[in-house]
Amino acid sequence: MTSKLSAILPDLTPLRTLREFRLLWIQGLVTYFGSSMAMIALPLQIKDLTDSPLAVGAMGAVELVPLIVFGLYGGALADAVDRRKLILLSEAGLGLLAVILLINALLPRPALWPLYVVAAGVSALAGIQRPALDSLIARIVPHAQLTAAAALNALRWQTAAVAGPATAGVVVAFSGTATAYALTVAGFVASVLMCLRLRPAPPSKEATKPSLRGIAEGARYAWSKPVLLGTYAIDLGAMFFAFPLAIFPFLAEDLDAEWALGLMYGAIPLGSVLISLTSGWASKVRRHGLMVVLGAGGWGLAMALAGWMPNIWLVLFCLMLAGAGDMLSGLGRSTIWNQTIPEELRGRLAGLEVLSYSVGPQLGQVRAGSVAGWTGTRPAIWSGGVACVVAVGLLAAVLPKLMTYDSETDEDALRRKAQQEAAHADADADGAAGGAGGAAAAQDQAPSAAGGPGAAL
Repeated sequence: MTSKLSAILPDLTPLRTLREFRLLWIQGLVTYFGSSMAMIALPLQIKDLTDSPLAVGAMGAVELVPLIVFGLYGGALADAVDRRKLILLSEAGLGLLAVILLINALLPRPALWPLYVVAAGVSALAGIQRPALDSLIARIVPHAQLTAAAALNALRWQTAAVAGPATAGVVVAFSGTATAYALTVAGFVASVLMCLRLRPAPPSKEATKPSLRGIAEGARYAWSKPVLLGTYAIDLGAMFFAFPLAIFPFLAEDLDAEWALGLMYGAIPLGSVLISLTSGWASKVRRHGLMVVLGAGGWGLAMALAGWMPNIWLVLFCLMLAGAGDMLSGLGRSTIWNQTIPEELRGRLAGLEVLSYSVGPQLGQVRAGSVAGWTGTRPAIWSGGVACVVAVGLLAAVLPKLMTYDSETDEDALRRKAQQEAAHADADADGAAGGAGGAAAAQDQAPSAAGGPGAAL
């Protein structure tokens, strides 16, 4: 029974054996939960100040450009500077922006313009920080534990994404936006203190100063690797054709189930959570490209069925299946990225990944709304799902190396594995030379030799 449960439940090895991953995991949970307060309070405050849907929607436009620009630049920075320092400074900057929101909310007449400035600043700092976080995970987690780490990180985000907004809604309703911003500030204070405990993560010896040329070098590398190119293209295609969340209110109205709108939005992350909670098997998978294709195709098929179904409960079930497919695809993408990308390019490629999973949903919202205005709500949803399945199938056929990717035979994966093993060997040697204290630190960072997924390293 115990062995059967261990094959289903999430693999907790990275949390048990890796101090740095454990710190980042807890820090991220605190940050996501605290940020949820501001995420709910900010649009509500704009609504209260303007009573304008357009003013609230404009926040998305303000956030998009900084995310793209600073996401690319943040990737170059992550390859050129100490990643721990970059995470720490950006986290402190996000905390200062939360302080600005708090001060503004405490004024007798809060101003509108600081809310947009802060929204743009948060997007820029998130674009800078995310590549450093992603590339640091690739450095500190052993090759064999990368899928388990991806599942644990997803579970962390999903937990905060469900509990954070629910708590924030109660806080804002009963205590106001100022209290929500104060809790956000407290969360960032705790997060910064945890970031201070992280060990330095200096750049590789081959690192160069961040530049447009360096960003272009990362893009050329991604373009030259069909497996990587396939992960980006499939994610963009899936989100562009089958991300109709913006028209869910109209779907609920068509089904005469306005009461279920919140359930519709919650069904997708619920499906993702179910995959995360039963992800023990994923650590044993070698064909991660197949995971990407099947997951993205499943997302599109489930969305197509959601557009067809005449019953709200069947729609909710389909949306839950869509979330499960998206999570499956995400696990495969994250594992491939961390298993194959060289250390010296990891930050720049992480910057491209930010665009991969952020621009697609934005464009998908526009597509869904435009098609719904022309054909109606339900045809816009099912036709997008069908288009997603077709696009995924075509991309899989055009990029067959993605379908045949095997973490035990792929040249790039083997090269990255050897690079990581050499880095751990150097760390062990440095720890031994530094005495018992250094050896203990290196042992905490290295994978367990007593068994489990990390034993191969």
